[in-house]
Amino acid sequence: MDKILVESINLIAIVSVFIFLFLKPQKLVFAAITVITLQVLLSVTVAYHTFSNGLIEIFYDGSFITGVIPVKIDYLSAWFIIVISFTFITGSLYGIHYLKKYKEQSSNLKMHSIFYILTYTALVDICIIQNGIVFLVVWEIMAFGSFILIIFEHYKKETLKAGINFLIQSHISILFLTIAFLWAKVKTGSFDFAAITAYTAVHPKMAIGLFLLFFIGFSIKAGFVPFHTWLPHAHPVAPSHISGVMSGVIIKIGVFGIFRMLMVINLNFTIVGFFIILISIITGLYGVMMTVIQNNLKKLLAYCSIENIGIIGIGIGLGCLGKGTNHPSLIFAGFGGALLHVLNHSLFKSLLFYNAGNVYLATHSLNINSLGGLLKSIPKTGYLFLIGALAICGLPPFNGFISEYFIYRGLFDGINSNQSLSNLFLLFSIFALVLMGGLALIAFTKSFGIIFLGKGRDKLPVDKTIDGALGIIPQCIIIVAILLIGLFPFLLSPILIKTTSLFNNPQDIVSSQYIGDFLGDVKEIGLFSLSGIILVVCFLYLRRFLTKKHSKNSEETWGCAYVAPIPRAQYSGSSYSRTFEMLFNFIVKGRKSNENIPKEQLYPEHYTFSTINDDFWEKYIITPPLKWFSFLLNKFKFIQNGKIQSYVIYGLTFIVVVLIVGNSKTLQYF
Repeated sequence: MDKILVESINLIAIVSVFIFLFLKPQKLVFAAITVITLQVLLSVTVAYHTFSNGLIEIFYDGSFITGVIPVKIDYLSAWFIIVISFTFITGSLYGIHYLKKYKEQSSNLKMHSIFYILTYTALVDICIIQNGIVFLVVWEIMAFGSFILIIFEHYKKETLKAGINFLIQSHISILFLTIAFLWAKVKTGSFDFAAITAYTAVHPKMAIGLFLLFFIGFSIKAGFVPFHTWLPHAHPVAPSHISGVMSGVIIKIGVFGIFRMLMVINLNFTIVGFFIILISIITGLYGVMMTVIQNNLKKLLAYCSIENIGIIGIGIGLGCLGKGTNHPSLIFAGFGGALLHVLNHSLFKSLLFYNAGNVYLATHSLNINSLGGLLKSIPKTGYLFLIGALAICGLPPFNGFISEYFIYRGLFDGINSNQSLSNLFLLFSIFALVLMGGLALIAFTKSFGIIFLGKGRDKLPVDKTIDGALGIIPQCIIIVAILLIGLFPFLLSPILIKTTSLFNNPQDIVSSQYIGDFLGDVKEIGLFSLSGIILVVCFLYLRRFLTKKHSKNSEETWGCAYVAPIPRAQYSGSSYSRTFEMLFNFIVKGRKSNENIPKEQLYPEHYTFSTINDDFWEKYIITPPLKWFSFLLNKFKFIQNGKIQSYVIYGLTFIVVVLIVGNSKTLQYF
């Protein structure tokens, strides 16, 4: 039965691709929603069967190249399948709303729908395939499908440039993964993940090098610093429902890969734990610092995704420390917090990107400095954005608080050990996590306050119809999930325990006692949050009841005796974050660009001024070697001269060299 379900997911994708090629644009959207819904139902059914009955194993014969192809659906696979499925279904619903203005681009919509389904199918397959060569093929489908989804508006230069940047970095990721799998193949004679486990158990020196190759490959997709530079370029140009899916689940497939390799490779988990936490702290702090200074809403959200990848990484590293030091409580708190934050981040980040899409559709601008007062024009979008902002800042009663509590609790519990160096490292991790939370508050008070409060800075026409049902229903579904996790986190306890048990001994008594106490505390947090919400609702109802007979007057807010208020006198996004930028200008220093004013022109009629915030890692670490490499390649441009005779000579030369080298090796052998 499970085999039929798994094969049906892929069969539906293949059949739908051919059907979509002949569908009319009017029927395309309905067909795409139908297909993705059917696939999601099948995928979630498989995940439910896994959590109910345990591991599902399917074996295919494969070929002489691949060998036997094992498909294994364990608790880790099931968890990520659920996360992927939920975000893809809300993304498809919001996509209907977002793509209405592109209804004339029939061929573009057709390609978009096809690759949306193929990308979802590839992501699910990545979670269950246990054969290296097939894994790489499916990973390539996912990477190329994501590229097509990002460049929906391919007729724009900046979109195509960002898409190509994404595609190149995706293939650098694939290069590292390919080297790792080929190395494992040479050493084990098999592409099966189980062979890697057996070999690294006997040869531990190989394990750390192999893990580093896998870690770099998966980190590029996940967005760990310094492999993050594609995110801030891709998010602003992609359609908002794709940005939500990309941040919600596509970068998380890199996190899945790291989890999977931690299960497959036998490692010194203590060293790996410290390494991952260090990388994650750098990622989280740098990501949130860049978030604070951004003035493009979607770029701000992109850097915030990098910060949250850092938080997830701290949880993974903490779990590795627990495994390495035989500390079961750290395993549950670390890996459990990381897994829960994967789910939570997929919820509130997709919510925020969908709301950013509404802001763009309403105003045709994502420049925070140009926006203002939108809460009066599109109030539903504004309040939904506020909830997402509170959730991503880790405040109760929302879901972000629960997953961060897991990680905080694990860090504090880890300090109880007798190792002073380890304690110092964990204290530094706590400080870093606190700093991330504080800076996230600055970033989202800035984004919500500047965009939705006050008055509009530029006279932008606002389309109030964007606040209609189709534009907010997907967000409302997400908010229900956010509140359920925030108020009733114990609902996820059984599947979290099962998933973290993959890294721990399920029979460990200490672990079971700790988990019981831990989940009891989490349950109390949910109940207190629920009580707080009930209290606030009762207070608001009482206030409304007591004041309903009184007349209401609206007056201007007191302006401190300033009698000539203008919208331009309000805080802008740049001025809001200027103090922070001055304090940390050695990391987040911006470049100023302005026009020179002639001395004789005392009162210029038009004057432009802009601030450009360069990415430190991209500018100083990534770009210089790329420029050198490009310079080197340009020296060989003469080879591509467009002459057929030259290309024939190149081909003949290659054949002769191959024959000579081949014959010399053959003679040497004899």
